[in-house]
Amino acid sequence: MGDTPQTAPTGALTGVRILDMTRILAGPWATQILADMGAEVIKIERPGAGDDTRSWGPPTITDDGGEDHGAAYFHAANRGKKSVTVDMAHPEGQRILHALAAKSDAVIENFKVGGLAKYRLDYAALSAIKPDIVYCSITGFGQTGPYADRAGYDFLIQAMGGLMSVTGQPDGAPGAEPMKVGVALTDVLTGLYAVIGILSALRHRDATGEGQHIDMSLLDVQVATLANQAMNYLATGTSPGRLGNAHPSIVPYQAFATSDGHVILAIGNDGQFARFCEVAGAPGLAADPRFATNPERVRNRDTLIPILRGIMTGRSMDDWIAQLNAASVPVGPINDIERVFADPQVQARGMQTEPMTPEGRALKGVASPLKLSRTPPIAPIAAPRLGADTLSILSSLLDPSDFDMDRLLTEGVISDLPSGANHTEEE
Repeated sequence: MGDTPQTAPTGALTGVRILDMTRILAGPWATQILADMGAEVIKIERPGAGDDTRSWGPPTITDDGGEDHGAAYFHAANRGKKSVTVDMAHPEGQRILHALAAKSDAVIENFKVGGLAKYRLDYAALSAIKPDIVYCSITGFGQTGPYADRAGYDFLIQAMGGLMSVTGQPDGAPGAEPMKVGVALTDVLTGLYAVIGILSALRHRDATGEGQHIDMSLLDVQVATLANQAMNYLATGTSPGRLGNAHPSIVPYQAFATSDGHVILAIGNDGQFARFCEVAGAPGLAADPRFATNPERVRNRDTLIPILRGIMTGRSMDDWIAQLNAASVPVGPINDIERVFADPQVQARGMQTEPMTPEGRALKGVASPLKLSRTPPIAPIAAPRLGADTLSILSSLLDPSDFDMDRLLTEGVISDLPSGANHTEEE
């Protein structure tokens, strides 16, 4: 584990040090989760520029004193980390990163395949320095295969991995075309799988003393998370199509218009359907052989859904939600993001939080969903200013007789946070 004292609040991963050479979303999402759980995450950034997403604004986010802290996108995936600026193209920068890797438990990077070999920062080079290192590579298509050298982006992978083929209105409906998901879901899922891989490899290292290379591919993750849609194809040989908000295997399980808005009706079994029919004043539907069981409702979807649409428009959204919830029938509104954060359940679960800056100012942020009874996530810490931790981290982890900080600063191998600098993109 990391060999310097930890001053931050303890969490399940306190004492684990992560050397983070990622940017954009998939890699930073993974390391943010590790930081939430107490790991020390040293985020390596380019001097003068940093992670690309530092400039992905507007919008920007301001603290409770009105100070601008830069792009909201960057803050979505980088809380709790320490920013160290190092020029990895410079031989001295490579020496610095070798020294940091030697004192880290895991390294994570999302460069193109082979992109770090020329800097001697690939798995072969770093495992020679620290044989038990856990090294996670995130790429679009993986380290092997005919597409390995291609760049991969979430939107592209959603298309190539099949997700867009089952998302969007069906052919013939207004607005019919394949659609991407409204967030970079493949990146987020890849970040989650990367965390699982890193923690599994650290468990193996603790048991055996062996490090290993984790090869994470966005395309692999997208194929794996096609879930039931993938199995539907493998079971039938027929590719599932787009159904809009409907479900291929459950009916009724989709959006319905009410007299004043839309609700999601998510009926998962025959008992729920029977209770829905009672509330709807149409108990005969549940007794009808065409609709009595879910397989029959799926087969007779085109007959049942128009009937239900006519029924649902007869009452208001709030009436349906109140009456169906009272009958234990799953139903809910389609919330915009403002309504999400105003929802009493979301508020009760503490999903909006206030990461604190080193100056004691509060930002707005989204909380970790992990709720562990013994080792919960640490108190949220704001995403760092570019280079804010360069000197403190390097001074504590590097041999002062081997690295001249003043010379490194003068030569631009590293950069310090300018005196009096604010959280802006011009840092």
